[in-house]
Amino acid sequence: MENSRYPKFTFTWIGGLVLLAGLFLGTIATSFINVFSMFVFKTNLQYKDWFFMFANAAGFLTAIAFFDFFVVRPTTKKKLNFNFSPTNFYTYLLIFPMMLGMMFIGEFVTSQIPITGPFFGKYYDFFTKLMEQLTDDPVIMIITAVIMAPIFEEIIFRGIIQKGLINNGMQPWKAIVFASIIFGMVHANPWQFVGAVLLGCVLGLVYYKTKSLLLPMLLHGFNNLCSAILIFYTKNESFSEAFKVSEWIILGIGIVLFSLFYYLFIKKYKVHYSEI
Repeated sequence: MENSRYPKFTFTWIGGLVLLAGLFLGTIATSFINVFSMFVFKTNLQYKDWFFMFANAAGFLTAIAFFDFFVVRPTTKKKLNFNFSPTNFYTYLLIFPMMLGMMFIGEFVTSQIPITGPFFGKYYDFFTKLMEQLTDDPVIMIITAVIMAPIFEEIIFRGIIQKGLINNGMQPWKAIVFASIIFGMVHANPWQFVGAVLLGCVLGLVYYKTKSLLLPMLLHGFNNLCSAILIFYTKNESFSEAFKVSEWIILGIGIVLFSLFYYLFIKKYKVHYSEI
């Protein structure tokens, strides 16, 4: 692997600070653009859907660029690069049902978190209003949630954090869980945290086995697309309400789907993937 075109960088707390610094700089830059617009054009871009999409992309891009220039290149003498190769069709037939199963399980677990009460009630109302603001324009939401978020987030959480931890000697399953927990925490609310951690574990598992970042990106986009469709047509991010069935039925189907296709993908599917 010495001649691999993919740099073997590591991820430590210093790398985490570099990512945060890049994210902070990107956020500050977009804030200055908004202030400039308010003074010169008397327009507050904060309430523009396209500006939210732009600001989101700017934060992720500067974080990735910072990690590339200040961590990867100085230590590996190579630029940040990932494997985005597609795989054979049979792999997709295994990973998408496995992902759907975990989505069903995640929905059931999330539904057990309270949405009323002195703390959860106010927090849930704030979160709901925020999501409604983000979904005003379906086109912007699709571009942001289904295309941009899977690309940027998978590069950071699976491509940089998970892979960097494994390169640093951490056991793969621990790296997958650690990256998934951070992935959940950045969503900043308990309802998305649970689902994000569970789904992050599937995304991390698929990336670790296939070595291609394309597959978790597609799975991530599939998850977000399903959520967007549910929000558009049912006003609620819930499979059980969309299908008019009990949450327990959704859980049962999820367990069967995930268990079956996890077994086929991990235990029976002996294809060896590698980066060269």
